[in-house]
Amino acid sequence: MTVSQWDATVLTLFPQMFPGPLASSLAGKSLNQGVWTLKTLDIRDFASDKHRTVDDTPLGGGVGMVLKPDVVAAALAHVGDVPGPRIYLTPRGRVLDQQTVRDLAEQPGAVFLCGRYEGVDQRVIDETDMMEISIGDYILSGGEPAAMIVMDAVVRLLPGVMGKEEGHRDESFETGLLEHAQYTQPRVWQGIEAPAVLASGHHQKIAEWRLAEAKRETRERRVDLWEQYLQTQQTQKTEK
Repeated sequence: MTVSQWDATVLTLFPQMFPGPLASSLAGKSLNQGVWTLKTLDIRDFASDKHRTVDDTPLGGGVGMVLKPDVVAAALAHVGDVPGPRIYLTPRGRVLDQQTVRDLAEQPGAVFLCGRYEGVDQRVIDETDMMEISIGDYILSGGEPAAMIVMDAVVRLLPGVMGKEEGHRDESFETGLLEHAQYTQPRVWQGIEAPAVLASGHHQKIAEWRLAEAKRETRERRVDLWEQYLQTQQTQKTEK
């Protein structure tokens, strides 16, 4: 499935943070071209009291505040007819990987819920069957930067954004390996010469060198990815 336009909807307490960096470079250009769209909704608009209260203290005690389920549910209901998965950015979620990015790029879009404070009442997350995604094992002040990272990763995979389809096929994680090292002119810089094979003009040897380097980099830098790669290669051999 290939979508003609990818629509991002963001539920946030700080809509002014968007598009932020997404207004620049490839993401910004493709946004202006209509390859994808970005709409933000202020969660406070769905509060029912005159003070526009969106949070309350945690049940059972503790520090911080928790976004109220009724307010968040009202915001989600407002975009109920918007297609695509509902994504909650949280350190407790599944760690974002390239396969998830590819899957999201195949969708017509996504609705992102950006938490703040101590997070969102779990009941609304469960009730709406939200996809919980983490961008890594660290804590941010809110889900907005995380949502931008997910969107940036997805947008660059949309048709026409990067120009050549081959532009991202050899990147880190696309093949299960880290990307090989890159070099450019001058061939000799500060007495250090770039690998001679890259200037050989022999495309097969260059491809072999790049694959060998990708394997070496992965084996040395990310043992977890290397083991996954070996398992995938063994499975593919078994299935043949």
